[in-house]
Amino acid sequence: MTQPADIGSKRLISLAPESWVQWVTQFPDVEVRDIISSDFQWVRRESDVLVRAYTPEYGEFLLLNELQLRYKPEMPKRMRAYAALAEEKYNLPAYPVLVNILQERNVAIPTRYESEFAGLQARQDYRVINLWEVDVEIAFQQSIKTLLPFVPVLRGGAEESTVRRALQTLRADEQLNQLETLLAFFATFVLDSGLVQQIMRWDMAILSESPWYHEILAQGRKQEALTMIVRPLTRRFGSVSPELQESLHRLSLEQLEELSELLLDFAAITDLETWLSTQGENQQIVEP
Repeated sequence: MTQPADIGSKRLISLAPESWVQWVTQFPDVEVRDIISSDFQWVRRESDVLVRAYTPEYGEFLLLNELQLRYKPEMPKRMRAYAALAEEKYNLPAYPVLVNILQERNVAIPTRYESEFAGLQARQDYRVINLWEVDVEIAFQQSIKTLLPFVPVLRGGAEESTVRRALQTLRADEQLNQLETLLAFFATFVLDSGLVQQIMRWDMAILSESPWYHEILAQGRKQEALTMIVRPLTRRFGSVSPELQESLHRLSLEQLEELSELLLDFAAITDLETWLSTQGENQQIVEP
């Protein structure tokens, strides 16, 4: 029986770092020097992996991998901030990559951050990889085994036979068989949980050990709380601006729950803006 596995972003990429870096950058001659700490003072990071790499053409650089279960509207600003902090700390150019795992319907995903204030402009480009647009056959190529646990959410991967094929490939590799838990987790998004349990032949309670499982549950609760706030706001004050929605997304679940109890006390949208400004004073620069 498969044992519980704690497979986060850093552990996942570290299993086959060179093939991953070659794939996300499309640099065929890239070399991985090491996976380095991405901790910065005042900034909390949980979904990123920072890799020091090298190519003969570009020299040494930092590959910033940001893996998100679902795209968040604050990601452009986050990519800008984190790329700048990484470049400052390590004195190397940064190549930021945003990998979105699960698709959000009718959501436009930008590939850069742009802002302008008082005639001053800021811009940060980054590469975006949406896994639902990646052909599943790529995962079965020997050079990109790290993609195998994502097979169910890749394009063409939501089939029982394909999931079984991925499972057999993982179990045949001593280094990769620990990714079975992650494969099962993503399979539950496209297949019936009973079928997934039958395919894996182990207790689905093992999934509760995965950090991805807890993150998706937390995101689900937060999305439900956001919906319960945005709907009454729209009915009372009209449409909610993109800037205001972004501010709401940055709130924690606890802050959203507190806000839901205060909505009836707001006479105008400016009351909400004032309340949000007080919350911002206590927020970290970048939240996970």
